[in-house]
Amino acid sequence: MTDTHDEQPHAGSDEVEKVRELVKDERIAMLTTVAEDGSLVSRPMGVQAVDFDGDLWFFAAEDSHKVAEIAHDSAANAAFSGKSSWVSLSGRASVVRDRAKIRELWNAVADAWFPDGPDTPGVVLIRLHADTAEYWDSPGGRVATLFRLVTTKVTGKPYEGGENETVRL
Repeated sequence: MTDTHDEQPHAGSDEVEKVRELVKDERIAMLTTVAEDGSLVSRPMGVQAVDFDGDLWFFAAEDSHKVAEIAHDSAANAAFSGKSSWVSLSGRASVVRDRAKIRELWNAVADAWFPDGPDTPGVVLIRLHADTAEYWDSPGGRVATLFRLVTTKVTGKPYEGGENETVRL
């Protein structure tokens, strides 16, 4: 794998487009926040279908643990596992109580969690503003990756399939 963990200036449009392409069809992310005692807490969250521009959006109940954990612009991470790629977005999370934005992002999945609709008391948005994205992209998917891993064991040559990049957003 290509490993480029060097700090980079802000990403160019091609790099942001690569991240956008990798997350565009993903609907569930593991959202990690920092608990009051400093421990990390992860949970699956539905990502709202919005073109990625550095921000991810999630619906939440205002009285939930995750909202309490990010009440003050907390560090957070969202991780995705796709068919042939993995993406980790790190940045700051904040709670958004903007009714217009809630209505804009409202969908049938949100309706299942909040059956009174976008005006449900206590419904809020979590906005993860990503500073960095790290991705691993393995052409051909998991089966091809597994095949290449087995091949490396047989040949004794190191695994070199796939691409690993860190993008500073």
